[in-house]
Amino acid sequence: MIESGIYSINEWITIGALVALFIVAIEIGYVYGFKKRDNVDDPIRNQIITIQAAILGLLALLLGFTFSMAVIRFEARKQLILDESNAIGECFLRTQILQEPVKTQISDLLRRYVDVRIAFYKAGLDEKLLEKTTQETDQLQRQLWLHAVALGQNNPHSVMIGLFIQSLNDVFQYEAKRLDALENHVPEGIFILLYFAGILTMGLVGYGFGLGGKRNLLATIFTAVLVASVIFLIVDLDRPRRGMMKIGQQSLLNLQHNFKKFQVSA
Repeated sequence: MIESGIYSINEWITIGALVALFIVAIEIGYVYGFKKRDNVDDPIRNQIITIQAAILGLLALLLGFTFSMAVIRFEARKQLILDESNAIGECFLRTQILQEPVKTQISDLLRRYVDVRIAFYKAGLDEKLLEKTTQETDQLQRQLWLHAVALGQNNPHSVMIGLFIQSLNDVFQYEAKRLDALENHVPEGIFILLYFAGILTMGLVGYGFGLGGKRNLLATIFTAVLVASVIFLIVDLDRPRRGMMKIGQQSLLNLQHNFKKFQVSA
């Protein structure tokens, strides 16, 4: 539930380390190319230019492919928040057709359930708070399901009870889907390949500078920062509990607000 590996590293450390590695790779490539510049003729220079273009294209392809994977996961997590809030809202509405006192009991449990779901995602990386909210979620689900079982046993042929139980089952399913989506990251092996390709590409760019005998410091820094920033953005998109790009819980907050208004009006 807590991010590990590359997803657990602070965002500023991530981008700082990438920029530093890329600049070092460019510098090493430049020094080596500068030493070899007198021994490289035009045909070899043309070959190196071709290889540079190919590897830059490959890096762009890897960046685009990985970015697409991260965006798909980001959008899936975002959609699941809306789906879960809709499922809870629908279950709450179907609860209102039940008889008292179970109607009020289940309505109160659903209100508490929304509060706990919001607290779970606000917990961030706090392990104790995450464990607490997870336990509370499990307890509320058990209490809700006990009510559903009792209603089903007492009214086995009731269509309304069946619709309520189905909506409650949907609530539980979306909670499980959101937990699964939180753990569904872009494989770390792809990022390792991306880092390796980025370092190799930067080294080859520096080698080309060295063969030319000159380099532009501003262009060197700009290239390293740009590529590192794109990689950082991809990593940040794919870690929902930390970083700068977090998914909001507005649909659940709106549902919580509507529940409170409904309670007051009732």
